[in-house]
Amino acid sequence: MLAFSKSRYFAFRQCPKTAWLQKYKPEEYVMDEATASRMDTGHEVGELAKSLFGDYTDVSVMKDGRPDIPEMLRRTKEEMEKGSLVICEASFSYEGLYCAVDLLKKEADGWAIYEVKSSTGNHPEIYYPDIAYQKYVLEHCGVRVTGCFLVVINNQYIFDGTMDVSSFFRIIDVSLEITDEEKLIPGNLAEAEKLLEMKEEPAIDLSAGCDKPYKCGFWKYCTRELTEPSVFNLHGIQFKTKLKYYSQGLVGYEDLLSKASIKNKACLRQIEYCLFDRKDFIDEDEIRKFLSTLSYPLYFLDFETMQPVIPKYIGTKPYQQIPFQYSLHYIENEGGELKHKEFLAEAGTDPRRKLAEQLCKDIPMNVCVTAYNKQFECGRIKELADAFEDLSEHLLNIMSNIRDLEEPFKKGWYYNKAMDGSYSIKSVLPALFPDDPELDYHALDGVHNGSEAMTVFPMLEQMSPDEQEETRRNLLAYCRLDTLAMVKVWEKLTMV
Repeated sequence: MLAFSKSRYFAFRQCPKTAWLQKYKPEEYVMDEATASRMDTGHEVGELAKSLFGDYTDVSVMKDGRPDIPEMLRRTKEEMEKGSLVICEASFSYEGLYCAVDLLKKEADGWAIYEVKSSTGNHPEIYYPDIAYQKYVLEHCGVRVTGCFLVVINNQYIFDGTMDVSSFFRIIDVSLEITDEEKLIPGNLAEAEKLLEMKEEPAIDLSAGCDKPYKCGFWKYCTRELTEPSVFNLHGIQFKTKLKYYSQGLVGYEDLLSKASIKNKACLRQIEYCLFDRKDFIDEDEIRKFLSTLSYPLYFLDFETMQPVIPKYIGTKPYQQIPFQYSLHYIENEGGELKHKEFLAEAGTDPRRKLAEQLCKDIPMNVCVTAYNKQFECGRIKELADAFEDLSEHLLNIMSNIRDLEEPFKKGWYYNKAMDGSYSIKSVLPALFPDDPELDYHALDGVHNGSEAMTVFPMLEQMSPDEQEETRRNLLAYCRLDTLAMVKVWEKLTMV
C-alpha cells in the first residue's frame, strides 16, 4: 500500500525522484539556512492563521517529537461530529494517504479547506497540487468539500500597533483552479506507488523542478557526479538556460566554450578565466573614472537588518527589512587616519528611530558615502526618511550622495579567476586578499554572515546578560568587518 503525505505528494509533483530519495536516502537531504528560516517562518505564520476565523480547536498532538497521527485522526473525527466550526491540523487518512489540513472550516453543507502559506501568493499555482491532494483525501474519507482556499500574506498590510489577523492575510479561492490538478491525482498516485516500490534509484535526470520554487535539498546529491565546475556554476544566466546546455551534453567549461553559443560576456569571462591562467583583468580608465566620483571625507556604510514576517513595529509591513545595526568606517582627508563608528540597537525595541538619529549624527550632509550594492542601503534609508519626517532631509541627503563600490566589479572593470563569476563582496574580498587573516569571515565568532545576524538579533531579548554581551560583541565584529572589507577593496582600486 502507498504511504503518502501531502508534503511527499507535493515533492513527487515537483520531481518524482525527490519522493524516492525522501523514502530511501533521507540522509542525503541538505537543509540550508534559507530553508530552515522558511520553515521557521511558516510555523510562525501558521500559528497566527489559526485565529483567522475566531475561536478554533487545534487537534495536533506530538509524541516523542513526532505527530501522533492516530490520536490526531481520532480527535479530528470527534471534533467534526461535535460540529466544531474551525479545526486546525484536521487529520485524515485513506488507504495510506494522509494529510493534515491547516484550517478546516465548517460550512452549511460541508467543510472548506484553507491551506496557509507564508508567501505573498504571487504564484498560487505552485500550491495547487498540495491543495488538490487534500481535497482528494478528504472526499475519499466521505467529507463533503465545499471549497478550497489559499491563505497568503497581504504584503500591503501596515501594522498600526494592534494585529488585525483578517487584514494581515489574503484569501484566494482556488476551488476552480485546482480542477485540472485533481484529474491527475489517480494517475500520479499509481505512478508514485510503482516508483516507491523500486529498490533501485530511479534514473530521473535534472529538470526545471530542481529549481522551483527553491533549489531542492537533494541538489548536491543529484549533481555529485557532474564535472566541476559545471554549467550550473555559471553566474548571470537563468537556470532554464543552464538546463538547456546540460540537456545538450554541454556540462564542463571546455565543452561550453567550444560548442555552446554563450553570448553573455560575464559567463564567457568566468569560463575563460577558469580554464586559462590569465592575469587580473583591470580596466584602468573606467576604474579611475569611478574613483574620481569619490571625495573626502569618505565614508563606508553597511547595514544589518532583520525581516519579520509578522510586523512588530508601527508603520511596517510583512517582510520589511528593518535595520538594527550599522558599521561606518571613514577617512576625513587624503592620507588621513581610518576611523570607525557603529550602532547596534537594544534588544526588544524598535531600532529604527535611534538608528536614524545616530546615522544623521555620524554622517554629515553633503559628504561622499560608499556602500557595496548601494540599492540595499539606499532602500533602507528611504524607508527611514519616510518614517521620520523630521529626519527626512538629512537622510535623503545621505542617500543621494551614496556611491556603489560594487560597480567596478559588477561592470567587469576588475576581475580575476578567484571571483568565479561573482561580484559579491564575499567573493571579491578573498579574491583580492586571499591570505589576509584580518579579512577572514570564517575566523569570526558566532556571526559570519548577514543571515546569521538577521537570525540572532531578535533572539537577544531571550538571552541571559552574559549571552547578550557575547552576541552583541559578535554582531559588532561581523558588521565592522563588512565596512573594513569595503575600505580594503577601495584601497586596492586606488592602486590601479
